[in-house]
Amino acid sequence: MPVHRFTFRFDPRFQVPLALLGIRPQTCAVVVDDETVAIRFGPWRLRTTRGNVVGARRGGPYRWWRVVGPHLSLADGGVTFGTGTTAGVCLRFGSPVPGLAPGRWLCHPAATVTVTDPDALLAALPVAPPAPSAHPA
Repeated sequence: MPVHRFTFRFDPRFQVPLALLGIRPQTCAVVVDDETVAIRFGPWRLRTTRGNVVGARRGGPYRWWRVVGPHLSLADGGVTFGTGTTAGVCLRFGSPVPGLAPGRWLCHPAATVTVTDPDALLAALPVAPPAPSAHPA
């Protein structure tokens, strides 16, 4: 599989405040290859194996205060790397992964990214549906 690179959709209203955090178009991307999914969001990094991505769905529109910048969800511990409110993709992980803090003490079960082409990211990450459970006859 070729390497797929997905850029973030930057809402012009938020470019200056995000740039102050080191979050610029040239420092942000989601990269998907045969083995890994890597998210770079300015100084923040999240990396996992493709097999660890157990779900992916399109989301949005979002409220700006919940998505713009790096965010930790207090509800489920997920991380959001957002640059706009229009649309994004939420990736669910089988095993939580670090993303907001160095080391493994803060790991996330999901990550939301506001890429320019959510449908293309979803197509690059086909997630197999869960196997049906076997019921005794």
